[in-house]
Amino acid sequence: MLTPPSPSSSPPLTAQDPTNSRKRQRSLSMQSDASSSSPKRSASQDPQSLQPNDAPATSPPDKASEIDAYMAEQGVDHGQAVVASPSEEWTPSRKLQFVENALKKPMQVGETWYIVSRPWYLRWRKAMTGEEDKEGRVEEKDVGPVDNSPLCDSTGRVTSDLIEHVDCEFVPEEVWTKLQEWYGQSTYPLPRKVIARGLAQEPVLELRPPSFKVLMLTPTNLPGQAIPPHEVTVSSTDSVRGARQAFATAVNPAKASSGEFRVWKISADASTDQLLFPVDRLRTCGAALLEDSENTVGDELVDSSEVFVVELMHRDKWQIEASDVAPPLDATPAGSVPPPPPPSTQPGPLFGSGPDFFTTLQQKKAPAAETSSSTFKSGPVVTVSKPGPSTRPKAQHDPGTLGLGNMGNTCFMNSAIQCLAHTTELMDYFLTGVYQKELNPDNPLGMHGQVAQAFGALISRIWDTDSAMSSYTPREFKQTLQRFAPQFSGYQQHDSQEFVAFLLDGLHEDLNRVLKKPYVEKPDWEGGGDKELVELANTSWEGYMKRNDSVVVDLFQGQYQSTLVCPECSKVSITFDPFMYLTLPLPVQKKWHHHVLYIPWDLEKPHVRVPVELNRHSTFKDVRQLLGRWMGADPDNLLTLEIFGHQFYKNLDDSVMCEDMAENDVIVCFELPCNSQQSRTYKPQPEDPFIVPVFPCETAPARPSYRTAPSYFGYPFFAIIDQEQAKDPEAIYDAVVSRLQRWTVHARDLFTWEAGPADDMEPVHIPISGPPVVDSVTEIKENGEVVTVDESVPEEGDIADEKAAVVRGADEDDDMGINGGVPRRVGFKRNLFTIRIRKGDQPYGVGYNSYGATRYDTWEQRESSKDGVLLRPNDAFLIEFDDGVKSYYFGEERNSWEYALWNRWDEYVHPELAESRKEASTKKQRGITLQDCLDEFTKEEQLGEDDLWYCPSCKKHQQATKRFDLWKVPDVLVVHLKRFSNSRMLRDKIDTFVDFPIEGLDLTEMVGERLVGKKLREQGVDVEALGLNDLDEPLVYDLFAVDEHLGGLGGGHYRAYALNHVTGKWYHFDDSYVTPSRPEAAVNQNAYLLFYRRRTSRPLGGKSHAKIEEARALANAQLDAVRQEDTQLPTPPSEGSPSRGEPLVPSNPPTELDWPTPKSMPGSSPTSSPLPLDDRPPPFDEALYDPVVIPSSLGLVPGSLEFPEPDSHGSPSSVDAEPDLDDTDSPFFQPDADGDEEEYNVSQDFSQESVRLRNAVFKRDGSADDEESTDVMMTPAESELDDTDSALYEMSDDPPAPAVEEKEGA
Repeated sequence: MLTPPSPSSSPPLTAQDPTNSRKRQRSLSMQSDASSSSPKRSASQDPQSLQPNDAPATSPPDKASEIDAYMAEQGVDHGQAVVASPSEEWTPSRKLQFVENALKKPMQVGETWYIVSRPWYLRWRKAMTGEEDKEGRVEEKDVGPVDNSPLCDSTGRVTSDLIEHVDCEFVPEEVWTKLQEWYGQSTYPLPRKVIARGLAQEPVLELRPPSFKVLMLTPTNLPGQAIPPHEVTVSSTDSVRGARQAFATAVNPAKASSGEFRVWKISADASTDQLLFPVDRLRTCGAALLEDSENTVGDELVDSSEVFVVELMHRDKWQIEASDVAPPLDATPAGSVPPPPPPSTQPGPLFGSGPDFFTTLQQKKAPAAETSSSTFKSGPVVTVSKPGPSTRPKAQHDPGTLGLGNMGNTCFMNSAIQCLAHTTELMDYFLTGVYQKELNPDNPLGMHGQVAQAFGALISRIWDTDSAMSSYTPREFKQTLQRFAPQFSGYQQHDSQEFVAFLLDGLHEDLNRVLKKPYVEKPDWEGGGDKELVELANTSWEGYMKRNDSVVVDLFQGQYQSTLVCPECSKVSITFDPFMYLTLPLPVQKKWHHHVLYIPWDLEKPHVRVPVELNRHSTFKDVRQLLGRWMGADPDNLLTLEIFGHQFYKNLDDSVMCEDMAENDVIVCFELPCNSQQSRTYKPQPEDPFIVPVFPCETAPARPSYRTAPSYFGYPFFAIIDQEQAKDPEAIYDAVVSRLQRWTVHARDLFTWEAGPADDMEPVHIPISGPPVVDSVTEIKENGEVVTVDESVPEEGDIADEKAAVVRGADEDDDMGINGGVPRRVGFKRNLFTIRIRKGDQPYGVGYNSYGATRYDTWEQRESSKDGVLLRPNDAFLIEFDDGVKSYYFGEERNSWEYALWNRWDEYVHPELAESRKEASTKKQRGITLQDCLDEFTKEEQLGEDDLWYCPSCKKHQQATKRFDLWKVPDVLVVHLKRFSNSRMLRDKIDTFVDFPIEGLDLTEMVGERLVGKKLREQGVDVEALGLNDLDEPLVYDLFAVDEHLGGLGGGHYRAYALNHVTGKWYHFDDSYVTPSRPEAAVNQNAYLLFYRRRTSRPLGGKSHAKIEEARALANAQLDAVRQEDTQLPTPPSEGSPSRGEPLVPSNPPTELDWPTPKSMPGSSPTSSPLPLDDRPPPFDEALYDPVVIPSSLGLVPGSLEFPEPDSHGSPSSVDAEPDLDDTDSPFFQPDADGDEEEYNVSQDFSQESVRLRNAVFKRDGSADDEESTDVMMTPAESELDDTDSALYEMSDDPPAPAVEEKEGA
């Protein structure tokens, strides 16, 4: 059994030598210092010098080991040694300081950093700090190795978004080495290189390095083998040469080091899930050799789904000849460099497929004869056209239906490009070549015109009428984009709306017609009426146009009005600003639902459980505002806190977001008789009372140990102590006891009572019924013991018995000296508990600690203060109860605290909440529309405290009211539905269905320019002088594209729907897959970006439209001039192309074959004439590779017209044509003017050696059954034309001869 060699095991990632613990991994493509003494660094410069030092592994590596190999191959930089001396102990505090200091250092290109799961990191940090939270304390021995399983799947492949400080933390290599040393080897190590990206060469971490599937070529199939393929991870900055070496090393390190290998690239569809790949399959699947190149992997192998097959040399011979391997249909040679764009003076093609950014990538390499430069021959040419039917389906696709390949999470880009590419006016602008004339490469705000050129070339590719490809991978466009926008580098998912915004802004600056931007001051609103408002809007727009003028402005940019009103002085500020897309909030924002325990200060009012619903992005300031309104309290007097473990765990001040709270968190809101001092804007005053938190707890043991903590129980509360009370311990005690009344059913027994005067007593009728009543007398002794004595009341009897009982009771009262008056409170009982003062560093006693002793101050220590005040800021009280007292007032925990009231809460549902829930239910049933979103956008709102507006009249910042209105709308309206919300703790998406119209979105009543203009016209104002035209034309828009998002935030998948204006059909674009669709399918809950085109009687685009028409007229004039010439000269594709007519004209001129044209051959140019007899056609071998007939020179893509290899016969890519001389569709037969058939003698213009006899089948009268066989004289090149491939014949736009139509009719 043949067992292929396994890849070498990667070097260990942990430092084996303590003097080399700060290694730096370097890229293969990075050039290290020549003076470096590191042998691995030298090897990284020349991968061929690497030696196979490691023995092959015995089992296929998993994903983690492949990433290890990826990092091990990069070379090592030996940095400073970080070694703890034997005498130094790594204490938790020292470990924490070491890690935090290392995280502060900046990244350097070439370094290796590691990804660490944030949950593990937070757990480790808690162990180092000794912090104790809701989950308790973490001991260092329980930390364990770094656990990255939340970031990966079972194979070690990263599945997380890898957002720093949210999903993970990035640590340098020296930290990772120490973590491995302290806690053991991690199951999923995630090393990543620091690479340079963008024009600024900013160091960034390569979070998702490309990973490729690598197979091994074998002579035959080996049944029963179940070896999975290799996954080889390289860096996008590595050279292709280094990647080839890595592929070969994974298969056979020995052969890789000797260079006895070559690498084939196959499509993902041809790959298998087995390591071994048979030769026979490679021969037919379509493959291309991956040649050595110093270009980077990111430039050449952008698509990480590409599969590679490593072929090892056997006995100094290759297993297969390169000529026996069928090339891929869409082969793109590695290392091909696109030629520079044509000069701006050259008219661009409408549907050009000439040598632009992309078409050169499809040119096949010709044999050695092609290396010599060939020139076009002068003389008449022949145009071959065949409008007849084909015997097999066409390979061509409708223009505009080209799919875009996914290069690893680039669906966000593909979907956006499809929407923009189907914007008719933008497409015309690029396909007519107007953009070439308007490039502004010197704009410092632009991208040197390169993004516009790359986008224009991509548009030409998408709308190429002659392309036979169904999909294309926009590598060059992405490479150009990420040079100027490093945020789009790599393979992470991004927001499609952010990409559209960046691309449109980049195109605008690259094509800005303003070469030198002047300084323009923004006008201010000085007050006035509607006329002054229009003048302000016009001045603002004119000032903007002085600096910004491009096709993007002409098509996509509108203007909105912003109105601010000061709440104090009613000052109005109005500004006008441009917009490129309209971001609409969804009126069904997700709510934050929670129950708040509300505790009023008035002891007569019950404490209640209040359900609240707020916007998810609200803060606890909003919670206090809401509760203050509902409960009739001052919001400034409310204090919101979180309770956990019978303590105040978190201060819920203005900065805390509601969405930060978990569902089970206990939130309490205390009403205080004074300002709670919780607002960030509050300024402390000298007379402020002390807000002291009180924590009930059990009495501490007589001899507490260091690890003994107070035993808390119940609910903490607050005592408010003014400055005078703070000087007297007795007054402080009374203030605390008074607040205990709320939490016990025995609140009456907190007081000492005495009998009042008898006159105060009023007779009260008490009906006596039921069983005997037990009278309970409770006595609390000095030692704290509680004694309860039960006395039975005599049963109900006759009148004499009851009277005796009353008399007896009266005698007993007289003996006790009670005069029978109303009991009166004398004061609170003393010594119910002991107050301990705990000093704190957090307000309201916030913090959680159940581990370790607590230090207290005594009253004696505090009495030494000069002012006599016994309290300090942030003090807290611990009131210690003996078991007996605690049991009497609150009960026992095992009995659910039967006498306590902290577990008894009545629910209070405010009518406002009930109405809101009812409206939400109704709205959910009805659904929301795009109009609802527009109404939400224009709704007036008040600014937050973090977004104050400076009022020039009040001379201070104010929480003004703000309102947006549409003033001017663009020709192409891009609507962004704001589905994503992102905060510090929560990332979410709103999946609510929004109903939007496919046709007839009417914005007439929402555009201020129209409304104000009509009002002024009714007042007799000359609106045309104000630049207001077409006021009566409705502003109606029709949908033509939708960008949709499936899934959640930070992931998911983007797709697009778009209307093809050429075919009039809707298509669904899912990366490389394009299928017909219906516009109704685009209206779904995944819709994210909506593209609308204005319905109007005038051309859209303004100045850009005029330039497009000018370019069309110029192209038509050039084409007419060419047609009027007596001799048609061969024209390279780069020298011009015919103009696009309506609705569609092929971009390339008719196919021109450079040999004499017989008079009887149809389809010849009307002005062409036969060549002189001495200008014979070239020999077959030469003609085969003449640039005139090479498919790339004809503007054809591979597959539409292919010629066989000279030494091949019956090539799969070459099928002999079978022309019909008698059929009117044949390009080799043409009746004369009188209708008489005249056969052309080929031998008079061609040598006998160059003509061969073929047997053809002819059809008569269009009948499929009437066939006969005849002999046809054909030239060699003609005999190679495939009759079944109609792509060539459909390129001619010459109409069929009238005589042919008459014959068909006859």
